[in-house]
Amino acid sequence: MDPDFLANWTTQVRKGLLDLCVLAALRGGRRYGYDIVKRLSGVAGLVIGEGTIYPILSRFKKDGLVETALAESPDGPARKYYQLTPRGRVLLGAMVSAWAEVRSGIDYVIGAESQP
Repeated sequence: MDPDFLANWTTQVRKGLLDLCVLAALRGGRRYGYDIVKRLSGVAGLVIGEGTIYPILSRFKKDGLVETALAESPDGPARKYYQLTPRGRVLLGAMVSAWAEVRSGIDYVIGAESQP
């Protein structure tokens, strides 16, 4: 097996799922960037850091999927909080449905292939 191929494939799968995971992390309410990183860092196999999250959030803001607000922090400087817009909520719902369909199909193929 080619370890470079596996590493590249794994990276591409993660990148493809990051948008879904970041939007889902915002489903429960507003969060600041580092809070999203902490929340998603607990997901096995999903490698995410601050250098990854902020470009995604910036793109989401530009696309009208999230809105931002500055709020004072008791622990230091003001924090920028992100929350889903109605458009972001609709897209998240569509993405969750699409992911469930793809995951179900892949699980079927993988399960069927492993049967004698």
